[in-house]
Amino acid sequence: MRIVFGIVGLLIAVAIVGLLVKQQLHALRTGVPEPEAASAPVLTGTPAQQSQQLQRQVTQDINKALQQGMQRDADAEAKQ
Repeated sequence: MRIVFGIVGLLIAVAIVGLLVKQQLHALRTGVPEPEAASAPVLTGTPAQQSQQLQRQVTQDINKALQQGMQRDADAEAKQ
């Protein structure tokens, strides 16, 4: 009798974990929009021009991220 309760309890625990995993995976698939910055830029021209375009894009993205960080810091300090 003890073994039966043990197996039933184990099956219930596995079912609960399975349901939680299913919910988490579903939330990951539908709940996370892709950021705009992650999209690959369209590069045209010669390889040298493409390299320069990519370097400019990376520089712009870094500057944008730094500005957003500075703005968050300023907002956090203003709230304190």
